[in-house]
Amino acid sequence: MTTSVRRCSWAGDDPLYIAYHDTEWGVPQRDSRMLWEMLMLEGFQAGLAWITILRKRDAFRTAFAGFDPHAVARFGDADVERLMGDPGIVRARAKILATIRGAQIWCEMEAAGERFADFCWSFTDGQVIRNDGTQTIATSPLSERISKEMKRRGFKFVGPTIVYAWMQAVGIVNDHGIGCFRRDQVG
Repeated sequence: MTTSVRRCSWAGDDPLYIAYHDTEWGVPQRDSRMLWEMLMLEGFQAGLAWITILRKRDAFRTAFAGFDPHAVARFGDADVERLMGDPGIVRARAKILATIRGAQIWCEMEAAGERFADFCWSFTDGQVIRNDGTQTIATSPLSERISKEMKRRGFKFVGPTIVYAWMQAVGIVNDHGIGCFRRDQVG
């Protein structure tokens, strides 16, 4: 007799999606750099399937200097053109420019003594929001509030839907479904 593992239905049967679901999605992330990387990748995902971004994530990391905000903040026109010619990533000029500007904002926050992780988790007082697992939602009043503040600071591609998906990915929100084996493991 074999025991099957129950997962969120969106994980499907793609091994990459399953691994992402089982090891990363919804795990509370407290590292400033990784929180920023995931926000930028969610921005690149706009209009595409997340699996597309997952398949290209290694290429994104190579193209964007390991998502080191200090390095990306210094990218100039030649870097933009290099990225526009890179078939391994999503070649959308507006998203590339938004990532560079996002790195600059990250660095400005750091220079002002504000850790990006502290900013991200300040909206929930550092606590994971555990939803009841019965609904699938795309936005929330909290994602709208975070989106508004990020936009005020100058971030792009941070609408409420993108922010909500990011909140789920980095574990600010636990949206693992009822019966998913990860629901009680991640918070």
